[in-house]
Parts: sequence; structure tokens; C-alpha cells
Amino acid sequence: MSEATTAPHPAVIGKLSTLDRFLPVWIGVAMVAGLLLGRMIPGLGDALSAVELDGISLPIALGLLIMMYPVLAKVRYDRLDTVTGDRRLLVGSLALNWVLGPALMFALAWTFLPDLPEYRTGLIIVGLARCIAMVIIWNDLACGDREAAAVLVAVNSVFQVVMFAALGWFYLSVLPGWLGLEQTTIDTSVWQIAKSVLIFLGIPLLAGYLTRRYGEKAKGRSWYEERFLPRIGPWALYGLLFTIVILFALQGDQITSNPVDVVRIAIPLLAYFAIMWGGGYLLGAAMGLGYERTTTLAFTAAGNNFELAIAVAIATYGASSGQALAGVVGPLIEVPVLVGLVYVSLALRKRFHQPPPLISPPPISVAPKES
Repeated sequence: MSEATTAPHPAVIGKLSTLDRFLPVWIGVAMVAGLLLGRMIPGLGDALSAVELDGISLPIALGLLIMMYPVLAKVRYDRLDTVTGDRRLLVGSLALNWVLGPALMFALAWTFLPDLPEYRTGLIIVGLARCIAMVIIWNDLACGDREAAAVLVAVNSVFQVVMFAALGWFYLSVLPGWLGLEQTTIDTSVWQIAKSVLIFLGIPLLAGYLTRRYGEKAKGRSWYEERFLPRIGPWALYGLLFTIVILFALQGDQITSNPVDVVRIAIPLLAYFAIMWGGGYLLGAAMGLGYERTTTLAFTAAGNNFELAIAVAIATYGASSGQALAGVVGPLIEVPVLVGLVYVSLALRKRFHQPPPLISPPPISVAPKES
């Protein structure tokens, strides 16, 4: 068993917080609160969208940055070489994200939404936008390998800058033409995609790296991991809940006004998340990656960069377009589904023949890991 699979020290975990124990409840409350705010306060959506950062509402952008920073501050950057040397993990992730993912979403979009071209196009764009933000949280909650998650997200972000526009052209224009289907295009640039990556991954990644480097240098690793990290850890979930409230508030009126459309968009998304997560889990288990890296592989395959998908849809088709609505429904379905898969993953942990967790049932905790 590698260092990364060692269980957290009980002195660091302590007692589970109320936030950790009832996380699904808080997420449900955040969803309902966002919907009610969007319906009850006229003009709230317009106000939240008035200030944008790279095409994303500024409150959402701030929530994402707050959400990602604590987890990236926990990454032990001196261990990254153990991940970059794992070719099975890297190749598996690239194959799942850039071969299976876009092709699967294309197939599901055309299968379930053949008569709704706007929603279909929006879903295909979601399938092209690979993991950056929330996947960091899901991986951490499922006790995945933090270092592996950081590396895979970074690698997929580089591929995203290079491949997004090319794959968008292929799946929206070229492949439909070959199959005799309706063709469309997207209007985006490499710089737009790079900006999204730099903002939503680069800023919290740099902040996390500098915090660990100078925190350990000033106070030592023991202080950093046993005193500092537990203080900032809960902010990852505060940021997640805040982001969920804002997302649902922004689209509350459209969601409640078009429930049938939302359901039709949700069906292929549910299939997509289940297939991608299950495929990642099966592949990781077949390759013998162990629980933590298998979990990381599964969640990085299932997660999507909805920030980029929404920004591209809004820039190309407009904020009130069906493509933008499909992009927004993406994370609204992803959040409860992947929270459920966190519990499924933790339940499967015993099948990897590792020592039982220190607290039963397995904690959904953001506590740092000890060597």
C-alpha cells in the first residue's frame, strides 16, 4: 500500500462536524433555497449575472475559487512525481476524458434529444468540457488520491486548451455531416478556453501551492497539516454550498417554468454520469490502481467543467438560449448524482482489501492525510 492510501490520523479527524455528517441534507437545502430565491426575488438572476468573470457570474466564480482553494492547499506537491510516473493512470484518464466522454455525450444527446437541437448542442458542449473544479471536491469527499486528482485535472486542462475547439468542430459539424444529421458550430477561441483554465484552476492551484510551501517553511508540516488545514478545510464545502445556491437561483425561473425540458435534459445526463463514473471505476480496478487512484480516475472521468460549457454556450448562443440552459442543468444534475456516487465509492472501499476506516460509516471529511 502506498503512502497515499494511508488512513487519516484520528487526532486530525476528530469528531465529524455537523456539516460533514449531513452533507446531502445541506446540498438539498441549498438547491431548494436557490430555486426559491430565483422564483421569489424578481430580477435576482439579472443582478447575479450583471457582473461576470470570463462569462461566469462573479458570485459563482468566487464560490468556485473558495471551494477549490482548501483542497488544493492540502495537496502534498512533493508527491506529484509518484503520480506522473503512473502511466496507466494518465493514459486511462486521457482515454476516458478525450475519447469516451465526448463520444458518449454525442451519442446520448442524439438518442434522447433528436427533436431539440438547442438542448442537444448544449449537452455536446458539456461533454467536451472536461473536469476542473467540483471534481476536486468529490474526489476529496470520497477519500481519493489528492495528488493524483491535482495532476489529472492539470493534464486534462492542458488537453482542454488544445482539444476543445477541435473536438467541438468535429462533433457539431464534421461527424453529423458524415452521419447525415443536422450540423452546427461553436464560436470559441483557444484564448477563451485558456482563460477559463487559468482562472478556475490556475488561481486556486497557485494559491494552494504557495500556502503549503511557505506555511510548511514557516511552521513545519506538523503545524500545517494538524492545525492550519483543519481550519480552512470547511471552507471548501461552504464554497460548494454557496455555488449551488447561486446556480439554482440564476436558473430557478427557467427550471420551474420548463420542468419537462429539464427532465428531458436530465435523462441523458444521468446516463452519462453513471456510465463515465462506472467506466472509470471498472477501468481503475482492472488496472489494479487501488482504491484511492481508482476513485480519482472515476470522478475525474465523470466530472465536467461546467464553467467553460456555460461560458461558451452564452458567448455563442446567448444567455437565454436552450444551449445555455442545457449547460446550467449539467451541474444541477451532476451535484446530487456525484454526491450519491461519493457514498457508493466509500461503500465499495472494502472490496479493495484495505484496512477498515477509523470511523464507521466511512466519513465524508476534508481532513488532511498523514503519511
